[in-house]
Amino acid sequence: MAVAEANPETWAVGFEDECWWSRLALPTLNTWSEEGKPLRLVQRSVAKNDPEPKAISCYGLYLPEIGDTWLRFVDGRPVSSITTRFLSWCLEKLEAVGKKILLLIWDNASWHVSREVRRWLGKHNREVKESGRGVRVVSCLLPKQSPWLNAIEPKWIHGKRKVVEPEDLLGTYELAERVCRVFGCPHYEHLSVPREVT
Repeated sequence: MAVAEANPETWAVGFEDECWWSRLALPTLNTWSEEGKPLRLVQRSVAKNDPEPKAISCYGLYLPEIGDTWLRFVDGRPVSSITTRFLSWCLEKLEAVGKKILLLIWDNASWHVSREVRRWLGKHNREVKESGRGVRVVSCLLPKQSPWLNAIEPKWIHGKRKVVEPEDLLGTYELAERVCRVFGCPHYEHLSVPREVT
């Protein structure tokens, strides 16, 4: 990180993580209400015929020097193929702002350390070196069970408190819209695992 901080014009430090945004689960909140009137958040439930999922997954990359958090929601769950698509998208955005190297700080999730992701990172870095174009990735895995070291984790917690709906059950699209507003970013097309052609 010291090397990246010494070269801010070419390096970017990015904290990457995934988060589930639940339509039902309520975050821990402290609040107040008028005297004699209790404020309650009611635990929600989903009807059996509700076609929407109970939660939606989201990839995020927090870039403190740039002051941005980039989000992409997922139709499904985090997997290696979506991880590489998210990283590719982030690297295109970083190249557009003139960065050459991303110090990627993330945890040991199976879709981060999988053979597919490691091969993709190696191939990507070789292509950047050979072509002289693009953003190289320096991957830095956090120690196991150390979420407090990932600077995006507090952003998830505060975001969940800001998007909670005390009166009604949100749909997944509306929930994703609220999350994007909290983080000040556009609601991009959701990532999904491509279906195999048979």
